[in-house]
Amino acid sequence: MDAENWLVGIIGRALAFGTPLLWAALGETYVERAGVVNLGMEGMMLVGALTGFAVTMATDNPALGILMAGVAGAVFSALHAFVTITLRANQYVSGLALTILGTGATGLIGKAYEGQPLLTTLENISVPVLKDIPILGPMLFTDQSVLTYLGVLIGVLLWLLLYKSRLGIMLRSAGENPKAVDAQGLNVTLIRYAAVIFGGFMAGIAGGFFSVAYRPSWTQGTTGGVGWIALAIVIFGRWNPMYVMLGSVFFGALYVLSFRLQEKLSPDLLNMMPYLFVILVLILTAIGKKGSGGVPEALGTPYRRGER
Repeated sequence: MDAENWLVGIIGRALAFGTPLLWAALGETYVERAGVVNLGMEGMMLVGALTGFAVTMATDNPALGILMAGVAGAVFSALHAFVTITLRANQYVSGLALTILGTGATGLIGKAYEGQPLLTTLENISVPVLKDIPILGPMLFTDQSVLTYLGVLIGVLLWLLLYKSRLGIMLRSAGENPKAVDAQGLNVTLIRYAAVIFGGFMAGIAGGFFSVAYRPSWTQGTTGGVGWIALAIVIFGRWNPMYVMLGSVFFGALYVLSFRLQEKLSPDLLNMMPYLFVILVLILTAIGKKGSGGVPEALGTPYRRGER
């Protein structure tokens, strides 16, 4: 295989594997922009993956399966919203509990689906005309999931919404200075609830991608810790949807390389590579940041109306 084909293969598969990272990280970006941390990403993705698989198997409709995966993730995340926004419990503990609950519940309920093939899946597509462009065509527009392109489109729309609209100002203000938002007569609780549930919907879609499109089957822990990497990508992307998209492709490429280089390097070392880069990125981000480094000022802080 020459260098050109090798590079085309790496980038093409990086887009595929970066797709669930992209959906999950974009959702968490909005959650954290509103001032809430949700470490339950892995649990929500597993709930979405199992729901998407079960619905698709029952209906032979993968689009409905993906949609219901998002709905399941949103419903599951509402639990985190209630505990952390209404009851003002510790957001980090609640998120970890959500991951443990999602992992355990899907492992138990999903046993009935293990080993069963999914006859109808979300097929990949090739974009007419664009797929014939030399190098870029095979790299970007051939045999990709529609969720990949939809994720990129949503990423751009979320960036526009966050930085170019009044709704985006409200969301960012809820994460930076919720008292000022409250003083304007806006409902901080409602904004944060909406952000957390939206983040859960996006994480559910990410999980559904695994079980309905990428490897259409259900096994316990099918997401393989991707939710944790998505959380790191949010920090890597400095809570900006555009940078989050770049980070998703970068970490997707690392996963692909961990398989492609196994003939030359130790498989154990390569399997560690994405997670080692997560640690490296977090260290470099912490060292390189100036001032807040893009971190929302009220991130992780419950809001109590009238409290000084």
